[in-house]
Amino acid sequence: MILLEKYRPSSSRNFIWIYVVVSIFIALNVALIAQNLWWLNLLPLALIVAMLWLLSLDKLLLLTVFLTPLSVTLEQLDVGTSLSLPSEPLMFGITTIFIIRQLFEGDYDRKALFHPLSILIFINLFWMGLTVLTSELPLVSLKYFISRLWFVIPFYFLALQLFRNYSNIGKFMWAYIISLLIVIGYTTVGLVQTGFDEQLSQSVMTPFYPSHTSYGAIIAMFLPFVIAIAFKPEVFKISKVTALAIIGVFALALLFSYSRAVWVSLPAALALFFILKFRIKLRTILIPAIAILGLLIVNIDDLIMSMERNKQDSSEEFVENLQSISNITTDDSNTERLNRWSSAIAMFMERPIVGWGPGTYQFQYAPFQEAKNLTLISTNAGDLGNAHSEYIGPMAEGGLLGGLTMIALILYFIYVGVRVSLFAHEEAVKLLAMTILLGMSTYFVHGFLNNYLDTDKASVPFWGFMAIMTALDVYHNPKKVPEN
Repeated sequence: MILLEKYRPSSSRNFIWIYVVVSIFIALNVALIAQNLWWLNLLPLALIVAMLWLLSLDKLLLLTVFLTPLSVTLEQLDVGTSLSLPSEPLMFGITTIFIIRQLFEGDYDRKALFHPLSILIFINLFWMGLTVLTSELPLVSLKYFISRLWFVIPFYFLALQLFRNYSNIGKFMWAYIISLLIVIGYTTVGLVQTGFDEQLSQSVMTPFYPSHTSYGAIIAMFLPFVIAIAFKPEVFKISKVTALAIIGVFALALLFSYSRAVWVSLPAALALFFILKFRIKLRTILIPAIAILGLLIVNIDDLIMSMERNKQDSSEEFVENLQSISNITTDDSNTERLNRWSSAIAMFMERPIVGWGPGTYQFQYAPFQEAKNLTLISTNAGDLGNAHSEYIGPMAEGGLLGGLTMIALILYFIYVGVRVSLFAHEEAVKLLAMTILLGMSTYFVHGFLNNYLDTDKASVPFWGFMAIMTALDVYHNPKKVPEN
């Protein structure tokens, strides 16, 4: 209100100048529109964004979250770059202003800065920065590293301070969900037009999402939050009917995403829910898990032979699509993943210390493909994406530490999530922590089969969920279980 009072016109002369400026803008805009030039319409939006950059980074951050699902990647429009508009320029601006403010003010909360999750993120970024210097393609790696910074700094470090206010967590979640519902509506229209054809359905979510797998992965991340709202609407201050409607929309969207990786991740999240709900101890899980792993190792040859006999390719039928998950002989999607993984492992074995450089996998893996692993969709042109793994890919590009720092970050996130979900003082905090943990667990499982952290669509919720969990632990969890 002080700012408004300061700049409130104090006389009729001030109003006259406003009328003159507005009239000139309208006249000029009409003249340009008559010439089919529409760019001046963007000026008011640009001015609003500029004001938010200078005066309210928190609101600009939430606006960016909302715009992310609706952003369009220029690469998909064949203009020779992979910049996502308008989200990534906004992220770059937020990152720049945030860093400048910290350099001059240095008022970042030390409790949040030195939280173990924050430290692990710093280590991961530091190592990635070092491997830029040793990269096989330094310019590619530098661009990749800078884009990682404009994902992590706004949506972890800035968001972490935003989430000191508990209500802002809900605003973050709803900003993405509402926008995602718009994309689901657009995709559903495309599905109806294609007759729900499985092959055509894999691209109907473009230009907003690059593939059906990334589209499904993000919906799965937010599904536990929406389900929690349906069961506890009073906690999240929303009607149960609305929550149930969103669950239905999400469930249908996941079903018709035809993403097998997502379908695998959801039962894993459900299993984690039951582990937390019934407080099953770790040793109770590890003993049967180790026994099952031992059986798999002993019978690995028989298992591989059984998988090789599976000729079921992906299809529109849900059961047949599930059966195709273990088809490593004729399903091109599965066999190409094996090709990418073996190439990534071979790259890691050649450069186990520093790797080939961030973002370089798709430009370097071609010589590491073995003839026996090539598929009908294999390419040497480096134009069909990355290593299809959030765990193997970083090892190929960043060496052993590149992979280990990512794995350590994920494991510690799970540890914090379990601790807050079980031992937080307030029930609302417990519930929120559990939904964030379950949502992230779907992505952790999905990460064995795909990797999307080089895109804004996945990075915004991924790093945002990391920030939410840290904020719950630092700011909204006053009573913790004593350390044994």
